[in-house]
Amino acid sequence: MKNGLLLVCLLFGLTVFSQNGTIKGKITDKLSEKPLQGVIIVLVNSENNTSETDENGNFTLQNVPIGRQVIEISFAGYENSSVPNIDVTSGKDVFLTIALTEKFNQLEEVVIKSDNNKAKAINKMAAVSTRQFSVEEVNRYAGGRSDVARLVANFAGVSTGNDSRNDIVVRGNSPAGMLWRIEGIPVPSPNHFSTLGTTGSPVSALNPNMLANSDFLTSAFPAEYGNAISGVFDLSFRKGNKDNYEFTAGIGAYPGVEFVSEGPMGKNQGSFLVAGRYGIAGYLGGSGTGAAIPNYNDVSFHLDFGKTKLGNFTLFGIAGFSNIEFLGKDATDEDLFSAKDANQKLNSDFYSVGLTHKVATGNNSFLKTTIGTSNSLNSYEEDRLFDIGTPTENKIRYTESDNQENRITVSSLFNSKINRNFTIRTGVLFELFNIDFNLQDRFKQTDANADGFEDFNTIYQTKGHYTILQPYAQAQIRLSEKLTLNAGLHGQSFSVNNQFVLEPRTSVTYKVNSNNTINLGYGLHHQNVPAPILFQNENIGGNLVQTNKNLDLVRSNHFVLGYDVKLADKWRGKAELYYQNINNAGVENFASSYSTLTEGSDFGYSTDKTSLVSNGKGKNIGIELTIEKFFSKGYHALVTTSFFESKYEGSDGIERNSPFNNKYTINALGGKEFKVGKSKRTILSFDGKITTSGGRFYSPIDLVASQNAGFQVNDDANAYSKQYDAYFRLDLRTGIKFNSKKRKQSHIFYCEIQNVTDNDNIFVSRYNRLTNQVNRIDQIGLFPDFGYKFQF
Repeated sequence: MKNGLLLVCLLFGLTVFSQNGTIKGKITDKLSEKPLQGVIIVLVNSENNTSETDENGNFTLQNVPIGRQVIEISFAGYENSSVPNIDVTSGKDVFLTIALTEKFNQLEEVVIKSDNNKAKAINKMAAVSTRQFSVEEVNRYAGGRSDVARLVANFAGVSTGNDSRNDIVVRGNSPAGMLWRIEGIPVPSPNHFSTLGTTGSPVSALNPNMLANSDFLTSAFPAEYGNAISGVFDLSFRKGNKDNYEFTAGIGAYPGVEFVSEGPMGKNQGSFLVAGRYGIAGYLGGSGTGAAIPNYNDVSFHLDFGKTKLGNFTLFGIAGFSNIEFLGKDATDEDLFSAKDANQKLNSDFYSVGLTHKVATGNNSFLKTTIGTSNSLNSYEEDRLFDIGTPTENKIRYTESDNQENRITVSSLFNSKINRNFTIRTGVLFELFNIDFNLQDRFKQTDANADGFEDFNTIYQTKGHYTILQPYAQAQIRLSEKLTLNAGLHGQSFSVNNQFVLEPRTSVTYKVNSNNTINLGYGLHHQNVPAPILFQNENIGGNLVQTNKNLDLVRSNHFVLGYDVKLADKWRGKAELYYQNINNAGVENFASSYSTLTEGSDFGYSTDKTSLVSNGKGKNIGIELTIEKFFSKGYHALVTTSFFESKYEGSDGIERNSPFNNKYTINALGGKEFKVGKSKRTILSFDGKITTSGGRFYSPIDLVASQNAGFQVNDDANAYSKQYDAYFRLDLRTGIKFNSKKRKQSHIFYCEIQNVTDNDNIFVSRYNRLTNQVNRIDQIGLFPDFGYKFQF
């Protein structure tokens, strides 16, 4: 199969003609989000192709040449702006949402011009450690697998170093510290095959075709974000085409077979957008699951009911379904997830649905309220095979878990632009969690009934509910044309331990001149200990007691100093220094190396940690450097480097490397586009990516103890003292984009080779209970990926 895909990559080719496209958009005030009427939009390098926004801020540029285009925007009293790198095709209209900044002093005569680029956050209160990303980047970068989580791994401060999972490690923090938001409300991990409390998995359930430009934050978040100490993925769904029906059909190795439909809806300029996918990676041998076939599919939708007398209503949702079965008879010693003496079955489903209402409460104010519900369900069954191939071979149930979490969320936000230099935002987020967690396991249990097997004990079993309440208030003050202050206060109440905390957040931005900017940020953040740890049972006098429920919220102070510089036209550089101090982490009540800060480095959580106390500490310190060439003149480039230290202390007071301390990560990406054919409108592209990072730290295995116990026993006294070899991967991608001359159609085809050098990147060293030896398991080697899209 791999050889066949390689042949397809080498042989593809086609010649067609292309027609012109359409750019549509909406222009608003950046601080009040009020639509602006009368804004002039000009298509650069095109004669007399201009447009003007209507009373709703909408504009349309028709007959736009195919390829990368630039528009310029001007409006009295506002800073002039330009939007480069607009990818125009014949098969689909381009829709832009553009926010303009009002001039600090309307009496000034100087013409200020800024680029709407991804160096700036969409969230107007986010000034440090924030990066905007677009769906166009997800589809363009090599090695991305149509996964937004793998896209952000290219940004400074983020590392993965793992081909088998898309966990996001931000500045040495556990991926359990991540917050996922869709349309402003927290959601469970939007991934297939995820397990309780985790935020990553092998395959993403987020369809990039659904996404608008969104923000990714890595430190000192604005006051509206809470219950996270690592990073924030703030995702937005785009609106469907409100004028024309459009469709996209495609197939790819990782996203699978997909179909997208969008178009106008109702009489109020509303629209619909619906997308569905069915995964096929397992059939192509690129999932790392051996003979097991992963089954996964997802569906997403966004319905905009348009502008009504009561305001604007939108309904959105996402759902993912996945299951896989590993059979011991099909396993090999090199498989990432299976074993010869175990039959395993995993089911994982989730959904999130929300209704948003947004209404203007004045010329420069609005109220936005979202009511949502979400549910995540995952179950796991493992039967262990003993004395395989002998007359006494038998099978017993070894592990059984069935976890379900439902949450109801209410979020209300009020935003008011008092004047051109002062904006306030205040709101509240309420979450009601209903949980039903069950885990029975034999791992590390005693044999009280003397039947020769560990007892099948209940690790946790809880059914109930708890709440998280998060009020906040923040403001942006433009003290001068050069100096901007963002300040806010976030509160968090956690009903499990009845704790309430207040968290100050602030950032200052100083524009030294048009090419240089200095940023300074601070934030205090808290997060509850992961639920699988929080609700574990301890057998006390024959009674099961949840002895971790009173653990404090983990506390983290973030300090950031940043410097942005415009190196040349479309080139920018950025440097950030950061320090993160963490305390109140859960540790054991006797001297040991364990800390809840180390959780999240595996597919699940520890099942034997009870009577924990909130005395753990940690720290992350580092520097990040970025050089970026935004797409222009047919090419783009991005180089990011991160050098950092991530440390923690268990109850023994010894400072150790955390399992996420890679120490460095370097990414280099680049791409070039060529216009080919007689019309010079067919686009041929080439992209590449090189990633290298230090190996993860791990605990050495005590082989003798493991052989005696029959399962892996780590040398906890020397926890995380060993480091895996460095990670290295080269990905190459080529694509071609065809456009129909007579019809509104386009064909897009890409092919890429992941891990071109077939580098042996280590996945894990683990004890093999059948051979009684320690085996090295490597990650996925060279693998060809492909994709085709038909837009019409």
